[in-house]
Amino acid sequence: MLEQLLAKKSPQAEPDDAHGPALRRTLGPWGLTALGIGAVIGGGIFVITGVAAAEHAGPAIILSFVIAAICSVFTALCYAEFASLIPVSGSAYSYAYATLGEGAAWFIGWNLILEYGVSASAVAVSWTGYFVSLLDHIGIHIPPALTNAPLDFVDGHLVTTGALFNLPAVGITLALTWLCYVGIRESAGLNMAMVLLKTALIIVVIVVGASHIDTSHWHPFIPENQGGDKYGWPGILRGASMVFFAYIGFEATSTAAQESKNPQRDMPIGTLASLGICTVLYIAMAAVLTGLVPFSELDTAEPVVTAIRNHPELSWLRGIVEVGALIGLSSVVLVMIIAQPRIFMIMGRDGLMPKVFTTIHPKYRTPHINTVITGLGIALLAAVFPLNLLGDLTSMGTLVAFCAVCIGVLILRRTAPDVPRSFRVPFAPIMCTLGVLSCIFLLYSMGVRNWALMGVWTVVGVIVYFAYSYRHSRLRKQG
Repeated sequence: MLEQLLAKKSPQAEPDDAHGPALRRTLGPWGLTALGIGAVIGGGIFVITGVAAAEHAGPAIILSFVIAAICSVFTALCYAEFASLIPVSGSAYSYAYATLGEGAAWFIGWNLILEYGVSASAVAVSWTGYFVSLLDHIGIHIPPALTNAPLDFVDGHLVTTGALFNLPAVGITLALTWLCYVGIRESAGLNMAMVLLKTALIIVVIVVGASHIDTSHWHPFIPENQGGDKYGWPGILRGASMVFFAYIGFEATSTAAQESKNPQRDMPIGTLASLGICTVLYIAMAAVLTGLVPFSELDTAEPVVTAIRNHPELSWLRGIVEVGALIGLSSVVLVMIIAQPRIFMIMGRDGLMPKVFTTIHPKYRTPHINTVITGLGIALLAAVFPLNLLGDLTSMGTLVAFCAVCIGVLILRRTAPDVPRSFRVPFAPIMCTLGVLSCIFLLYSMGVRNWALMGVWTVVGVIVYFAYSYRHSRLRKQG
């Protein structure tokens, strides 16, 4: 059993059609960069920023973004090397299989469901807040029972809210699932358009809002700690673990390797460029929001609208923000629905998931069954669970995957030093070690509730692995 858990795949990519029809290669460096930006700019900049500032970091939420960005940079460099070395779909799962063995690969793949599937649910929930705000703006009102989750966490306890389910979140998820079903070209084209539009709108908000900043809102920049992780440096660090959710997605480019025209060259470009662009926009938006209103007022479902509403002279900007937020959040859900089925597909080809997950649509050349399953799962989670639970679970699963990628680069530098790499992490021993330590640092700042939920998720994954994946592993049958 131990031998099987430690069994590794070759780091050399297999042909696309080795296990069935190939996916369609249509993405270049700009398409991959847009895919990364599409996945990153969304729930973090439009929702989590306000909550983290109001409850934990205050104006120093800017420092929280910097800390989270540093952690992401270390990991992005490692993803870029892996993407140039192992240009197959599967992201951290494929990388872990080549370096850490099947047991670790399964654990990472299982946690990637948190990163892509659960994060899409969290962003869909965020989408509802701006959708309801936009409808209210034009005089249309949806009953709260149809725009809120029936469950919520209050003081560490799961309670009912009296709501039925989050209808708008379900609707946008199913609509984007259909788009992903019919093709990567159509999905990527729409994503590129949404990325260009939402980036332009965010820049407008930053430029216009900057001229109305009241610097007195930035004092004190680091509010005095009020116990636990409420303000002070503990609050900044807790804020960093929350806004880390905002950076999730830059590595989504690595799930589309088999749809990239030249993955060895284009994957590193897409990964690093998307992270760099998003970091600049995040820090600028955080500065503007905390400068427009007192940070304590940003704890709402639509903090950007809240900040603008306090300035009557900016009322013309509200509609633009609402539309921009809806576009931005939609593109995140879209990219996650693209990414998750491709993780399932690779795991299915390795025998760790049922064979049905490997099916490619004969006309659309997409993993259509996976896409439907993913979309329905995301819609269900978005319908019944609140943002705070979904966001923290997403961050934990992602940080675990990031640790594995950083460790994997170091392992392959020793076990396969001569394999060609079009991109190499500079000062790898230092960068990879700092990447692991920064991820562990952010994991440490997570609450007990999150660790308990992560433990339950891991136990379920272990049961699934030994009940099905262990016996059906293609690597085990070959051995």
